[in-house]
Amino acid sequence: MADTTLVNIRMDTELKRDLEETCRELGLNLTTAFTIFARKMTRERRIPFEVSVDPFYSAANLDHLRRVRTDAEAGRDMSTHELIEA
Repeated sequence: MADTTLVNIRMDTELKRDLEETCRELGLNLTTAFTIFARKMTRERRIPFEVSVDPFYSAANLDHLRRVRTDAEAGRDMSTHELIEA
């Protein structure tokens, strides 16, 4: 067996729980999943999936969603026209 080393990774508790569940469904543990990721990244010399920004989480959209929520909580109904424009 190859020499091994300990790697510590910090992540959100819920994310870790979801990741462990997904790994279990695939018949893996976290160590095996991260090893697969590391081997593929090392072999291909790139992140083995597309990394992009989801436009849903843009500052402008999040501000818009906050305004809509505030309006809804205040009882202000948006017209169909306002919803289409948004």
